[in-house]
Amino acid sequence: MGLNKDRVVLVTGASRGAGKGIALALGATGATVYVTGRSQKEGDAPLPGTVFATAEAVTARGGKGIAVVCDHSDDTQVKTLFEQIEREQGRLDILVNNALYVPPELVQHGPFWEKPLSLQAILDVGMRSTYVSSYYAAPLLVKAGAGLVVNTSSFGGRCYMHGPAYGAGKAAVDKMAHDMAVDFKPYNVAVVSLWMGLLKTERSQAVFDADPELYRDMEATAESPEFPGRVIDALANDPQLMARTGKVWVGAELAEEYGVVDIDGKQPPSHRPMLGDVTTFSDAVIE
Repeated sequence: MGLNKDRVVLVTGASRGAGKGIALALGATGATVYVTGRSQKEGDAPLPGTVFATAEAVTARGGKGIAVVCDHSDDTQVKTLFEQIEREQGRLDILVNNALYVPPELVQHGPFWEKPLSLQAILDVGMRSTYVSSYYAAPLLVKAGAGLVVNTSSFGGRCYMHGPAYGAGKAAVDKMAHDMAVDFKPYNVAVVSLWMGLLKTERSQAVFDADPELYRDMEATAESPEFPGRVIDALANDPQLMARTGKVWVGAELAEEYGVVDIDGKQPPSHRPMLGDVTTFSDAVIE
């Protein structure tokens, strides 16, 4: 995939949270990192962060950050995004499908029918947007001669987590990684689903800070938003990357295997003992 500083990367949904952290970690390798988001100025969203601030931070880390305002529920905007990357770079080496609509009612307790029907929007920006971005990215990844697609996901793809809308969305991107890997394999492009742990995002940190005593243990084992990006960098550098394609991987477990630590020098734990094993798929291929 070339030297780190020569990589062309796209991280979707990177105004804040996991996307921002992943972009920063990959930017620190010297890569050119395109970052997308809807937040153009502070106040556009309830949480802090803008796509332009992320791009500037990527550049400050030693990479080249390029902000693209993009609503991933709009296919035309997504198509235009990839036309820009093709025009400016001619290829794409890593696609991180991270854009996700996170409604404020997501963590509301109770059965799904007592929550707003609008929660299903997570299946639009999250599930569907992963397919659309991968669709438009494919020619650029193939042109590069090798590549990596990472769908950010979680244990919610296998266990009950925040209800059926969230779970269905995560299970779907896991399966997409498996199926897209079949189509991409002849072109030396790997596709994986990466299960992240609890992240110290702006949203989570606000919860932790509101009741430090209650959430002390949870915060102690949480991953920084940059941790998944460090894992993705290690994946991209793995000479046996294609042996991992089409599978679901726990970020913390890959990190331990690769010798990757978080920004505090610690090794975050895998939540497999508490939340269960990763999803596995059949090797059968029916065309």
